[in-house]
Amino acid sequence: MNGLHLIADLHDCRCPPARLLDAASLEADCVAACQRHGLTVVGRLFHAFRDAAGQPAGVTGTVVLAESHLAVHTWPEIGAVTLDVYVCNFSGDNSQRAEALFAEIIGRFQPGRGERRAVRRGQLGG
Repeated sequence: MNGLHLIADLHDCRCPPARLLDAASLEADCVAACQRHGLTVVGRLFHAFRDAAGQPAGVTGTVVLAESHLAVHTWPEIGAVTLDVYVCNFSGDNSQRAEALFAEIIGRFQPGRGERRAVRRGQLGG
């Protein structure tokens, strides 16, 4: 249970609009980033939404990790993204990997502003 949960609400994202709309590309980026930071991908699911006119309208996706998960949700109509990275530390401290992954993914969206929170979870012993 011991782990680090990083949460961000990103606003005024200045990335190319396709980054907020293209589920396949976002999935590939997130999976590659997880692997680059030494995390073990065990599953993934990304879904592209469409508006009433059938136009692309955002993406919800998750990468399931042996260490926990990454979840991302995009709102292209308002240039916003929410991001969660939760990484457990059962057999070793993965906090540095979580922080690096979090920073990389945030950087890809180029937010003008955002709120970020870190929650230490499952502290045993106390």
